Amino acid sequence: MTDSVVCQDHGRVRVIKINRPQALNSMNNSVFGGIRDALADAESNDSIAVAIVTGEGRAFSAGQDLQEMQDGLSNSEGGDHQFPSMLKQLTEFKKPLVAAVNGLGVGIGMTFLAHCDLVFMSSDARLKTPFPQLGLAPEAGSSYTFATRMGWQNAAYVLMSGRWFSAQECLEMGLVWKVCEPEDLMDKALEVSQELAVNPIPSLIATKELLMAPGRPEKAWAAHKRENGAYAKLLGAPANTEAVAAFIEKREPDFSSIEGI
Repeated sequence: MTDSVVCQDHGRVRVIKINRPQALNSMNNSVFGGIRDALADAESNDSIAVAIVTGEGRAFSAGQDLQEMQDGLSNSEGGDHQFPSMLKQLTEFKKPLVAAVNGLGVGIGMTFLAHCDLVFMSSDARLKTPFPQLGLAPEAGSSYTFATRMGWQNAAYVLMSGRWFSAQECLEMGLVWKVCEPEDLMDKALEVSQELAVNPIPSLIATKELLMAPGRPEKAWAAHKRENGAYAKLLGAPANTEAVAAFIEKREPDFSSIEGI
């Protein structure tokens, strides 16, 4: 575990909180490793029945740390990058997993949610997957999970437009289960999680295994591998390089001189 991810138990419910509010909870190696370890510990702990993931401050997660991306660490084939192991743990987590989206979610801050069993979202939160604007393609298996969770057309629009989506829009598309007032979000998420947590853990695990039996973990992981192929072509290509540099320099990207864009 790291200081970037902190945990607190509420009886048989564990709250896992992304704790980089100064960086809008953007995910770097420390966060990826912290989430992975927190989920693994909750899964193996016989006193924990349900896990909730949320963020500290005004963001759920602003997505991949783009400074880290610029430094070349975002290649999932990199020797010590923690994203693949975090995603593997997330896709295969055996117990009920709840998300409490307390604020903005970008990139992995949105795609993460399709791996959760129940998603609560603050009414003033917003989500987006800015892969087109970054010259990239979907990640975290979202090319599969979004279509199964939200339907093909909603998934296509979300992933291809890269625009912001409100809590109500996410609810209507099926990515989110309940929209709550900001001050009620964690109380509602904890209330439902504790309702689940009073049940026998073996029953909860068996139920989730049956829900996933049609192959969600395997298909999501297969999608992730296909996405890696697209990333290998797009990451570091001229459009991506310009987009990341523009973000770091706090300006609008200029793709006009890039051939084929």
